[in-house]
Amino acid sequence: MPEMIQKQIPISDSLKKNEQYMKDRVGLGVSFDLGVRKIHVLKKELNIYYVNGLCDTRFIIAILTELMRANDFEKQTSKLYEIVENRLVNQSLKPIQYMDELTDQVLSGLIVVLMEGETTGFVIDVRSYPGRQPQEPDTEKVIRGSRDGFIENIIINTALTRRRIRDERLRFEILKIGERSKTDVAIGYLKDVANPDLVDILKKELESIEIDGVPMADKAIEEFLVRQGINPYPLVRYTERADIAATHLLEGHVIIYVDTSPSVIITPTTFFHHLQHAEEYRQSPTVGTFIRWVRFIGTLASLFLLPLWLLVVLEPSLLPKKIAFIGPNKTTHIPVIIQMFLADFGNLILRMAAIHTPTALSTAMGLIAAVLIGQIAIDVGLFVPEVILYISIATIGTYSTPSYELGIANTLARLMLLIFVSVFHTIGFIVGVTLFLLFLVSIHSLNTPYLWPFFPFNPHAFLHVAFRRSVLSSKLRPSIVHPLDRYRQPTN
Repeated sequence: MPEMIQKQIPISDSLKKNEQYMKDRVGLGVSFDLGVRKIHVLKKELNIYYVNGLCDTRFIIAILTELMRANDFEKQTSKLYEIVENRLVNQSLKPIQYMDELTDQVLSGLIVVLMEGETTGFVIDVRSYPGRQPQEPDTEKVIRGSRDGFIENIIINTALTRRRIRDERLRFEILKIGERSKTDVAIGYLKDVANPDLVDILKKELESIEIDGVPMADKAIEEFLVRQGINPYPLVRYTERADIAATHLLEGHVIIYVDTSPSVIITPTTFFHHLQHAEEYRQSPTVGTFIRWVRFIGTLASLFLLPLWLLVVLEPSLLPKKIAFIGPNKTTHIPVIIQMFLADFGNLILRMAAIHTPTALSTAMGLIAAVLIGQIAIDVGLFVPEVILYISIATIGTYSTPSYELGIANTLARLMLLIFVSVFHTIGFIVGVTLFLLFLVSIHSLNTPYLWPFFPFNPHAFLHVAFRRSVLSSKLRPSIVHPLDRYRQPTN
């Protein structure tokens, strides 16, 4: 670190040299949005550097007005540094001494004040990033609950979290990632709750990232943290809801905030974290448990319903006589397995088309796809009706999965199980399910077993997964995050 500081270019006491540096290095005078305002205070020149569009003009005008008033009330020009520092009416003021830091701060939306004859400048935070106001996320809606959600501004996102946790031990450590993008990334945690080893690991991983920029924000950061490879299953959880992020902070998780992203990264997480939804905690424990079980059934149906149905189609003798009617009552020239793959891929294409279709047209497109395409495919003999039925049930189960990433991963797992069943029949189903479970067991996210508390089995934690417990009965934090303080509430 000392060697790096020595290589940095210090701020010159000559404003012309500093201005020439900004012209050569940053493009002052070429880029229309980068500017410098020159004023004279007590017969000495001051330069204020800024970027239009990232600063609040009202604050800059107020600062300029206050600085110019010094000409009417101040007489001691030898104390220009102290006078300017006192006149900069802003709660966020920081001295800097290097040009690299100056360019980073200006390009981040702050303004920098340089004074003639001084080798120290002042950084003032007057940022006003363009963006939308906090609103309810489209992918995590609830019937009852808060309607504010994270947006693309890291300052507002941390403020939404701090509004819910007004604890002096809540920490937000910020750093910049990307040699060119210099994206702000913050690590949020409760100092007396979160595992310090996990915090240190995440900080070291983030600090070791060497890349030009992270325009894809949190997703790019995730790939550096967990190094997922070809594993389709999500190893971190995303949320756009501030209440969910605050809940996980109180449990001992560590949250990663990335500027320009409306979602935050929750670490560490397991398979069952991706099956939770805020709606369960906005209802009574009994209703919340019922909703959770329905969601579990939908997820299981999205995984195993189609392979099971294909198995009984290929081997009808496996069915008891009372339910022997299950199976295609009609036949076509296309094998059932091909029909299922075509229908499944068709559903995925329709889903992608709905995402990229304007809202005013997506509903009409969905009705056309559901009513016309499916019925016509049956009438012309392309599909048997049962294929459409079971594909629809499996697709609804995928949609009921709260995590979009988990739903897509389950779809890939289902297609693999269909291949195993179509080739090896009963043995294929057994081997396929076994390999699938072993694969999930082998996954670790930041040294956290992916199937915890199912494997390794933890009875107390498993009951919390299976049943929505009341707040009064949830006295212990999840042991999987290794919290420093295990108790949510006093035990006496």
